[in-house]
Amino acid sequence: MKKVLKKRILLPVLALTVFLSTTAFQNDFFEIAKQIEIFTTLFKELNMNYVDETNPGELMDTAIKSMLADLDPYTNFLNEQDVEAARINQTGDYIGIGAKVKTLKEKLVIVEPYKDYPADKAGLKAGDEIIKVGNISVADYKDDAGNLLQGTPGSKVEVTYVRQGKTYTAAIEHAEVEINAVPYYAMVNESTGYIVLSKFNNKASQQTGYALRDLKAQGAKRIILDLRGNPGGLLNEAINVVNLFVPKGQLVVTTKSKVKSYNKTYYTQKDPVDTDIPLVVLINGSSASASEIVSGSLQDLDRAVIVG
Repeated sequence: MKKVLKKRILLPVLALTVFLSTTAFQNDFFEIAKQIEIFTTLFKELNMNYVDETNPGELMDTAIKSMLADLDPYTNFLNEQDVEAARINQTGDYIGIGAKVKTLKEKLVIVEPYKDYPADKAGLKAGDEIIKVGNISVADYKDDAGNLLQGTPGSKVEVTYVRQGKTYTAAIEHAEVEINAVPYYAMVNESTGYIVLSKFNNKASQQTGYALRDLKAQGAKRIILDLRGNPGGLLNEAINVVNLFVPKGQLVVTTKSKVKSYNKTYYTQKDPVDTDIPLVVLINGSSASASEIVSGSLQDLDRAVIVG
């Protein structure tokens, strides 16, 4: 009798749980559908009836990014231009003039002309302000003006730029540009090697490993890994950089999601280059994302001293 009673009590409880879960899901779905309908109606009416000409793509881009801005700094939307920029950051390869530029309101500022690439050969220097590309004024260009500097290999683009108050022009040929993750490494004294890792693209661990081995061959007994200004990049490359200094099979980072199936744990999977060489990692306020993973992991594993 008691067993029957338990079953009778248990079944209604289970049914109630399923009912509440289903009801909650239906309520969420209804609310989402309702808000989508409101937004769709507004977006249609705005683009069809607004007094001035509108750009639906720009409005949608602004709406989505404004919505995500209310959440957290790490939830982002990539439009077509952003996807291309992300591809360049991940691969380090693109076709352009061979310079790192910063887009400001009315100009493009040369941050760094890559050595031996077209911009460098044309005489452009860090700090030069590009105000016109071809016949297009940067100040009047609504999209990312940096895109104006890209083109097909062998084609030329004329840029007008300002340096110390004087205006110059230069015809620059487009070329295939390969951005190194490690732009510089050297021996700073007889026993100390120095490696600058500027980004975590898909060349990061390979180039860092090459630099580490070369410096050891030159007699390095200690290493300085400079991550200052490194904005991050590919997570798997961060794991592989850590792997250069710690043994295979070491837990590096765990990611957790609201959806449990997305939870992941990352371990080092390769044989290290050197697990004993003294290591100092330099960071600053601009060292983010993958840079934080590398510096934090090496610190937590007592493998490096962090400075910055």
